[in-house]
Amino acid sequence: MQMKSKKSKDTDMTKGPIARLLIIYAIPLLLGNLFQQLYNTVDSLVVGNFVGTEALAAIGSTTSICNTLVKFFNGVSIGASVIISQYYGAHDDDNLYRSVQTTLALTFLCGLLFTVLGYAMTPFMLRLMATPEDVLPLSSLYLKIYFLGISGLLVYNMGSGILRAVGDSRRPLMFLCFSSVLNIILDLVFVLAFRLGIAGVAIATILSQFISAFLILLLLGRCRESYRFDPKGLNLNPYILKQILIVGLPTGIQQSLTAFSNVFVHSYINAFGSGCMAGWSCYSKIDQFVMLPMQSMGNAATMFVGQNVGAKDVKRAKEGSLKALLMSILITVCCCTALWIFAPQLVTLFNRDETVLKYGVLFLRLNCGFMVFCCFNQVLAGSLRGTGDAKTPMFYLLFSQVVCRQIYLFVISRVFPGNPVVISLGFPMGWLLCSILMSTHYFRMDWEKW
Repeated sequence: MQMKSKKSKDTDMTKGPIARLLIIYAIPLLLGNLFQQLYNTVDSLVVGNFVGTEALAAIGSTTSICNTLVKFFNGVSIGASVIISQYYGAHDDDNLYRSVQTTLALTFLCGLLFTVLGYAMTPFMLRLMATPEDVLPLSSLYLKIYFLGISGLLVYNMGSGILRAVGDSRRPLMFLCFSSVLNIILDLVFVLAFRLGIAGVAIATILSQFISAFLILLLLGRCRESYRFDPKGLNLNPYILKQILIVGLPTGIQQSLTAFSNVFVHSYINAFGSGCMAGWSCYSKIDQFVMLPMQSMGNAATMFVGQNVGAKDVKRAKEGSLKALLMSILITVCCCTALWIFAPQLVTLFNRDETVLKYGVLFLRLNCGFMVFCCFNQVLAGSLRGTGDAKTPMFYLLFSQVVCRQIYLFVISRVFPGNPVVISLGFPMGWLLCSILMSTHYFRMDWEKW
């Protein structure tokens, strides 16, 4: 197979200054994640200001349901990225080509499956969350439209993951910026001009996602490298698929179950009415922006460790992992300080209702002091996945952020009924426990076995 494996837009992380490589790789990734987050955030901003509190609460109540399927796929895509990055680092062009074709074939199949599954499970999930009757019709409408277009999101995420695995995080960013701006324009057109309400923001979202998917496939199809998209070569190679699932399946299960457990968290919040739901929605959207730097650095650590493990340079892999952790902690502390100070102004961007403002500021200030613990979870878990070990972070994350969190919520809601403050602390308690477990394992593990 005569194909090039490297190009100037790729980044070989097996040589060069570690901190500089991580930053160069993470900044476009951070900007990409920022624009990705704008999809749902803009939806909330538009409906919160131009449709109403119930519509804002409806979008907030759908987040965990959307994430249940999307996070599972994202976990699988991480597995694919790790395998691709390792073959890239090892300069194995043949297996690099096979892994990309297997990855894309799997993506198309998942797109079809998730469309059917997501659309069918919408009524059940909303009832499971005890969604209030005044919010239920809007939530159902938004979700059904969203799942009809979920294939675009999956294809873009996997395609950009392929490019990032070979060190190219800039071109996916350009496409995402374009589609995000388009999403904003379409949101305003469908809501203000066509008066489609919550259906309008859902339609704008899926149209923008399909455009970003088309652009990423066009790019991969036109390139000449080993990681190109070759429709004739699409197949589920059993050996490659097994490698992807060994890493990706535990990660996908962990992320999916964590998102699914948040359905139950929302059921506790929903008991306090649409005002509290809308306040929680504001908190959730703002909180996700603070998480982006550590998530980007965690993904950078995954690719850095993956390439260097593939190149058999374990010492460099470990050094890069620790530098990624320190940088993410520093950035998060700065972000959380700003979040505490400007919490009221941030919430009013979404809605000016007095009840929404009260709860939104409350949740933000309660939880922002604990977000630094997520740095350990994101970066150390990403580093372990880069080595090919996805089971350990899956176990710790599920135990702390699903099992222990649900036990805490069940007990605390009965000891302090009617108190949303203690309910909201379920998230930071899980972060803290997970950071302790993950750090203990990471600093005791035998890196030489890799």
